Amino acid sequence: MLKVSIILIILIFIFSAFTIYAQREKMNSAKVHENMIVFNDIAYVTDGHERQKLDIYLPSQGDNLPLLIWIHGGAWLMGNKDDVPIMDYLEKGYAIASINYRLSSHAIFPAQIEDCKSAIRFLRANSSKYRIDPKRFGVIGASAGGHLVAMLGTTGDSKEFDVGENLDYPSSVQAVVDLFGPTDFLQMDDHRIPNGQVHNDPDSPESLLVGGNIQENKDKVSRANPITYVTKNASPFLIIHGDSDPLVPHHQSVILERALRNAKVPVELYTVKNGGHGGFNDKQVDKLISDFFAEILKPIKPNLDH
Repeated sequence: MLKVSIILIILIFIFSAFTIYAQREKMNSAKVHENMIVFNDIAYVTDGHERQKLDIYLPSQGDNLPLLIWIHGGAWLMGNKDDVPIMDYLEKGYAIASINYRLSSHAIFPAQIEDCKSAIRFLRANSSKYRIDPKRFGVIGASAGGHLVAMLGTTGDSKEFDVGENLDYPSSVQAVVDLFGPTDFLQMDDHRIPNGQVHNDPDSPESLLVGGNIQENKDKVSRANPITYVTKNASPFLIIHGDSDPLVPHHQSVILERALRNAKVPVELYTVKNGGHGGFNDKQVDKLISDFFAEILKPIKPNLDH
């Protein structure tokens, strides 16, 4: 019982840390609504699970917009699409989508990445309806969401996790911002900081994701590790991680950056000094993300005065 309580506290901290970092914006501002169109709870799977829905936010002006897709964190156990920390990108000329996916309490891996890919294919299939450019998709996610965007960025040339509808459309993405996501579950405990979260435990978020203790299910873990899929065809990456993260060791981003660089994939790892699991007090982080997406996705800033 004590172990369960400790795990619950850790999970609550994961979600709290993420929301602090996110500085989420609730959609209750008349000024914001004047310059955007919102589509809520769009089912991206026909007659699917209640979690297989997404929201789309569009600037009131512009066509053929680059799309940023937010994938929430929460240890694959919690979180939802309502917390969107990138709303200011609407003013920079992007469309925004935020995805819900099945949690590990609903289905074990690969359900989560299958859902993310289904959502991306749906968005491409309906790109003209939502005024988005199907060739300019960027993804960004934190913690568990960082893991899922890293999976998207490394499996774009594979059909392994493409199941269901809209299979004529690719699930690849053009740019990835991975915020402190796990990349190789079996190496996490070897590099955790003192008093950091234990992952080699049957009740750890990673074990719950794959459906069993990660040390006893190494084949399943390998299939869930983004680093498994790194090739020269991976998407460009920006990785951001605090060097004092108590939940996801900084080393997880170091090894992903190394693998991508060795594969000749464009990648940058920015380490936040004394940074924990999000909540970064570092202005450089926002600039890096903005510049990274702008360079690859090339948005055109709308004129919101008319």
